[in-house]
Amino acid sequence: MCAWCYGFQPELDRFLEQYPSAEVDWIMGGLAPDTKEPMSENLKEAISSYWHQIEKMSQVRFNHSYWERNTPYRSTYQACRAVIAAEKLAARSSPNMAKAIQSAYYREARNPSLDETLIDCAGTIGLCEEQFLAVLHAKETALEFQKHLAITRQLHVSGFPALFYINKENQAYPLTHGFCKAEALFERFSPILDE
Repeated sequence: MCAWCYGFQPELDRFLEQYPSAEVDWIMGGLAPDTKEPMSENLKEAISSYWHQIEKMSQVRFNHSYWERNTPYRSTYQACRAVIAAEKLAARSSPNMAKAIQSAYYREARNPSLDETLIDCAGTIGLCEEQFLAVLHAKETALEFQKHLAITRQLHVSGFPALFYINKENQAYPLTHGFCKAEALFERFSPILDE
């Protein structure tokens, strides 16, 4: 649920529009472990300043009132588990859930660390909220998230967004480790397709 991933989403959408038959697996990378400790003022200022940088680079807008309307936590694991829970309830719902959480967080200034926000997001994509809450807190979802974290370590992901093409031989080709425009993705992907 990083801000750079939100800024990257329109670029990713443009890229994927050119490959409608592509099978995309959304792997949750974690970013920030669970905590009930509010963000420090220094961290809030730093992240808030990143939002302004991302706006300039990506042309994606943020709702900066988030910082006044919420008690922010540096905690993204629950949102990651929410995407996994959505996928467990409805196949191929990961992108819709991720976008719903991004919209709640970055556009509507709602706290993505809170279950109530995540439950509302599940409802907006057509999931049963009661079922979602049960799956969100299920041990199986936590275990699946650990598998996602293991994949990010295996791929040596150290920042987000990260996008890989994995061929039939299970070889991973990094297309981006960080924000980039769709044109850069096309440039990096084209030679791989020619192999």
